[in-house]
Amino acid sequence: MKFRPCIDIHNGKVKQIVGGSLQDDGDLASTNFASELGADYYAEMYRKDHLTGGHIILLNHAGSGYYEATRQQAFRALAAYPGGMQIGGGVTAENAAGYLKAGASHVIVTSYVFRDGALRQENLDRLVSETGKEHIVLDLSCRMRGGDYYVVTDRWQKFTDLRLSPAVLDELSGYCDEFLIHGVDVEGRRSGMEEELVRMLGAWQGIPVTYAGGLASIEDVDRFRRLSGGRLDYTIGSALDLFGGNVPYQALVRGVVNKK
Repeated sequence: MKFRPCIDIHNGKVKQIVGGSLQDDGDLASTNFASELGADYYAEMYRKDHLTGGHIILLNHAGSGYYEATRQQAFRALAAYPGGMQIGGGVTAENAAGYLKAGASHVIVTSYVFRDGALRQENLDRLVSETGKEHIVLDLSCRMRGGDYYVVTDRWQKFTDLRLSPAVLDELSGYCDEFLIHGVDVEGRRSGMEEELVRMLGAWQGIPVTYAGGLASIEDVDRFRRLSGGRLDYTIGSALDLFGGNVPYQALVRGVVNKK
């Protein structure tokens, strides 16, 4: 179990938002924190602290007036920490190689492989052919509906028909190197993790999984370790002191450096 850092970029700025509040119309989101520092500042910090496998997420869609500013921030972060971070947000088979060439270790993909609420196998196959599965992270971020967790896409605004389960993880692990899974209903709320989701993911024994959503204290991290059996990695965003929260970043660094 290790801490995976994050850099979320919205409207050209490093931000932490409430996960379910993002809207393409007007580029609106409920914001917990907006930084005046560039994405490269945070990437350089993570590099110096030897934190690997973190993610950069572009939160604007390609048609947004802010998209290019957001993308340029992301490229600056990749240049500051080549090979050290993953990138997601609008990734397709057509642009994935460009992000890898710019320094991303992996591309993170959801919406490209889920269209109109369903898995598009042809798109997933095309992406694997373009980059190799060893450079792909499938983002299976999910929300609760009818007592089950369903994958959501398009910046977490649209439900798919894919119910998250160990069988689904088994199947999709053949097409990627890792999974990234946000508990979207608690993301950015500092209200505690999706415990049922963490238990399910921790019980699955497969490729690496990073969980994000709701962790708000060192005590939460300890509980996360127990619930997951120490088999999941984790991200903390809004609750981290770097982003206006109370969880000490340096405590997490001291707890994970040189641990596998």
